[in-house]
Amino acid sequence: MASQHKKERVYVALSGYRWDDFTTYLYTSDDHGKTWKDIGEGIPDSPVNVIIEDPKNENLLFTGTDNGLYVSFNRGESWEVFQNGLPNVAIHDLVIQPEAKHLLVGSHGRSIYKVDISKFQQMTPEITGKNLHVFKLENIKHYERWGNARSTWRDPNTPGLDVVFYNSEADTFEATIKTVHGIPVSATEIVADKGFNILSYDVAFSKSGKSAYLKKNKKELKEAKDGKTYLPKGEYTIEIEGNGSSEKTKFKIE
Repeated sequence: MASQHKKERVYVALSGYRWDDFTTYLYTSDDHGKTWKDIGEGIPDSPVNVIIEDPKNENLLFTGTDNGLYVSFNRGESWEVFQNGLPNVAIHDLVIQPEAKHLLVGSHGRSIYKVDISKFQQMTPEITGKNLHVFKLENIKHYERWGNARSTWRDPNTPGLDVVFYNSEADTFEATIKTVHGIPVSATEIVADKGFNILSYDVAFSKSGKSAYLKKNKKELKEAKDGKTYLPKGEYTIEIEGNGSSEKTKFKIE
């Protein structure tokens, strides 16, 4: 595979299974193939079927072997298993859809899979060197009928906010949501694995958060039919603490 980032760079994946050789053969060259570097270390011995380079982040690589899917954030210096929800089967082909920022994974006999890699594309050496990094959130549109169904036969329309963070070690993290003026409106814990984690927030007040908000704001808050009171329009911060670090990110309900 020729690199999209450097004309002298190329990647090669080899397989020796036809000769009963199950060594992981994965190489890169930065001088048109005159010299080669082994980048297969850290991947369990298995025939390698495909390797691709991310079109936005030159350090981001994906490779598929007969034992699964792997990702590297440092051009093959180290690899991590990338199989949460993906069967432990042979991966034969990989394609990145650049506009949607999706990785499409073709497995052997177990269908095609799709995963959003937009946060992976943002990974830099600075982020991978941190104990904790919280990714930027998109703003969301307020809807008056959050938590209320349009009819008896429909489920309530409920909002959600996925807070993605990367941490260097597994730990229990505390997440606190506050108004722009520092009023805590909700809090929760998440037991996080090493690497990428997602905190799913329902954009609603906790009981104590609602009480604290009303003490500072003379504003009517209506409880939805699903029993929750959702946040009104405004700016909010989410602070995540754990692994010896603390980081904040903001979002707006417009």
